[in-house]
Amino acid sequence: MLRNRASRIDLACALYAVVFSTTAIAQSGGVAYVSNQQGAVSVIDLGTMAITSTLQIAAKGPRGIGLTADGKWLVTANMSDGNISVVDTATGALLRQVLIGKNPEFVRVLGQTAYVTYEPNAAPVATSTLPAADSKGDDDKVPGHIAVVDLKSGAMLHDIVGKPETEGLEFSRSGKELIVTNESDDSLGVYEVSSGTLLKTISVAKYGHRPRGIKASPDGSLYVTTLEMSNKMLVWNDRFELLKEIDTGKAPYGVAFNRRGDRVFVAASKEKALQVFDARTWSKIKDIPTGDRCWHFSFSSDDQHILLACGKSNEVLVIDANTLEVIKHIDNMKAPWGIVAFPASMGSIN
Repeated sequence: MLRNRASRIDLACALYAVVFSTTAIAQSGGVAYVSNQQGAVSVIDLGTMAITSTLQIAAKGPRGIGLTADGKWLVTANMSDGNISVVDTATGALLRQVLIGKNPEFVRVLGQTAYVTYEPNAAPVATSTLPAADSKGDDDKVPGHIAVVDLKSGAMLHDIVGKPETEGLEFSRSGKELIVTNESDDSLGVYEVSSGTLLKTISVAKYGHRPRGIKASPDGSLYVTTLEMSNKMLVWNDRFELLKEIDTGKAPYGVAFNRRGDRVFVAASKEKALQVFDARTWSKIKDIPTGDRCWHFSFSSDDQHILLACGKSNEVLVIDANTLEVIKHIDNMKAPWGIVAFPASMGSIN
């Protein structure tokens, strides 16, 4: 009897914790998580636009960052340690670390599975058990990889061998295809999610060089890709037939549609601008002045603000999504790289 009563009390406490956590997020307007390449993960309250806490990841060099759909698990790709960290966002506890390989960079999460790009030709990682790349070859020709990891068990489901310098990741609307930008190969790779099989390769070489950002429109009918070294954005239909080439500012990387799908935002890092384009006419609406090396951004959960991580300015800029004006600087960051928000929002990573 006492055991059953204790079980009921434990269950009630657990349910209360879930309700309390959900209520707190709703009252605050949600939270954003920022990976600091020279630190840990900063937590920003989207109601106050202030840093409220720090999540420790027990690793160095976090860059790529992702969230499970329920917001319970946060994933970081840790460059210096060659692994990913999985953190319980409610308690801040480190749940597990999974060895990936050298130079893990970009993270996307689908269900309870993480997709992580890494580059075997990067500087050796002491803890890595993977064989070193052939140092005699041309580094730009060494295939990059996409690690597919079950977050619950920590098991590596697939280790997809891609093209040189795998970078940005996006999923098709159906969730059946994974699209990867390959920087050094000047191409996009489309893979079957269930098997990791390469379905097609799309060359962008005749349009420009070093594709980095990739994002689908909310309805899945379009994809946009940024070409960092050619100051350009490409617009594709869902069959990857090119529809349009758009000139951008210098060194575009992060890219995203708004939730309505009528605007596209591009982080042009060397232009020091977040550029806004009309997604129907593809004319430029505005250049929003930014700081240094601003690569990734996220809308707030209510779509009223945009938070932009500026790595060399050590700040996150808060932009009014309606007036397109910077309204706040969140300082004291340590080389912020990526940013995601919960409840789910649009963004260059989300």
